[in-house]
Amino acid sequence: MIQSKTAKPVRFEITETTRLSLERWIHDPEMIGLEFLWPSRIHGSPHLSTRQYARIVRGWVVSVGLEPSAYGTHSMRRTKVAQIYKKTGNLRAVQLLLGHTKMDSTVRYLGVDIEDALTLSEGIDL
Repeated sequence: MIQSKTAKPVRFEITETTRLSLERWIHDPEMIGLEFLWPSRIHGSPHLSTRQYARIVRGWVVSVGLEPSAYGTHSMRRTKVAQIYKKTGNLRAVQLLLGHTKMDSTVRYLGVDIEDALTLSEGIDL
């Protein structure tokens, strides 16, 4: 996969179960021939709008009994990289995943103390 902001390759690892499920979904007869994984229901648009995507996420959040004002499409993006950072302490990897060119941007985005982040980051080689 190529990261859209930096145009650099990013490697993602998924479980075998997830990979097989995704393959079945992509090869579903209803998906064949479509350019987008989430096509729009609106005739003039080939893919979901950001607004429709937000509605879908809101529906998921409500369906599991969570407060919708506390969750959104962007918070999901932030949560994933925050979990990666917390688990690995690898600030550089998070920077690459987010497509940030400056480490300061990544630190601000995660809301971590710069000194703690740099100390953790220095202990890990990529």
